[in-house]
Amino acid sequence: MGLIVHKYGGTSMGSTERIRNVAKRVAKWARAGHQMIVVPSAMSGETNRLLGLAKELQPAAMTPAALRELDAIAATGEQVSVGLLALALQAEGLPAVSYSGWQVPVHTDTAYTKARIGSIEDQRVRADLAAGKVVIITGFQGIDDLGNVTTLGRGGSDTSAVAVAAALKADECLIYTDVDGVYTTDPRIVPEARRLATISFEEMLEMASLGSKVLQIRSVEFAGKYRVPLRVLSSFTPWDIEIAEEARSGTLITFEEDEKMEQAVVSGIAFNRDEAKITVMGVPDKPGIAYQILGPVAAANIDIDVIIQNVSNDGKTDFSFTVNRGDYQRTLELLKTQVAPATGAAQVIGDPKICKVSIVGIGMRSHVGVASTMFRTLSEEGINIMMISTSEIKTSVVIAEKYMELAVRALHKAFDLDQPSEAE
Repeated sequence: MGLIVHKYGGTSMGSTERIRNVAKRVAKWARAGHQMIVVPSAMSGETNRLLGLAKELQPAAMTPAALRELDAIAATGEQVSVGLLALALQAEGLPAVSYSGWQVPVHTDTAYTKARIGSIEDQRVRADLAAGKVVIITGFQGIDDLGNVTTLGRGGSDTSAVAVAAALKADECLIYTDVDGVYTTDPRIVPEARRLATISFEEMLEMASLGSKVLQIRSVEFAGKYRVPLRVLSSFTPWDIEIAEEARSGTLITFEEDEKMEQAVVSGIAFNRDEAKITVMGVPDKPGIAYQILGPVAAANIDIDVIIQNVSNDGKTDFSFTVNRGDYQRTLELLKTQVAPATGAAQVIGDPKICKVSIVGIGMRSHVGVASTMFRTLSEEGINIMMISTSEIKTSVVIAEKYMELAVRALHKAFDLDQPSEAE
């Protein structure tokens, strides 16, 4: 039998009854002979409640000192979850012990609210596993070199689980959530969306980075870097089904691109409505101007996505890029107060009502005309494209937010994603 990591999302931990069901599922795997590590999220809605309390007291922009306290507050949600799950497992007759990130410990950097994991010490966990205990570790958090509690950003429990699985060389990491796998797109927008039996690591990485909410992108990066076998499945299937049947459900993220997978030109449609576009107008078209604009933005720890520099006109050009909508006002203020005076920009303008829609598929490498089909489909629906970004296995467009659902439905149909592929 192997070492298995289970991760459960906030909905799965949303009530004491659901926590009991999680405990029964974990106990089933433990009684089958597996060593078990569980990484649960905070109970559904708890992190939002905690952050809401914090913002009532500190409504202004968060200073580094305030962000430190925000992490200390937000981390308590997962600490409640691990304790409750340990009690539920003990009630099932299994020895179980819970740990916070600082007790393992999970070492991170000091980027509060979006920290990155550097290393995980495994001695304490391995000793408990050897003693026959189920080990429950808080997701979403760790500790920096100064002893401060840090959090990994939204969805960070996925990253914690995969990082733990990598550190302890687990046989598999199972991500239990409120959906039963990875779909061709969000079924709430396209009811005909299909669950994928398998998806390649590269495709999942692109889908996560482009807006798919099933897995946090850093968890997929960890899985790829350390070759962690990863499966996404639902925690709402009956807990007492056979392990073999459960293991076959959901979506398996693979590291091999077999011939069957390559038959699908496009595997999925991803979208992200949490985007905003900013344009710095009338900057000198000279070497280094991109760094002059984006360097201060990066120094402020603001992630930049799609970038376009227009054709020069009389030695001047316009420079556009997108950021997360939550960083929009901060970026706009930074550009107006620091970058525009330093570069001589004529104006800084923005649009927070945009979104990004993307097609993803490893089959795009060996098929021509995929992007043109996307552009034609959007044109036929009267949807204007503002920006375009491409890679080997994806094409993304930035469009007005009001057209997002129409674009996703039209593209899903255009690429026959409502039809089972030959691989299925």
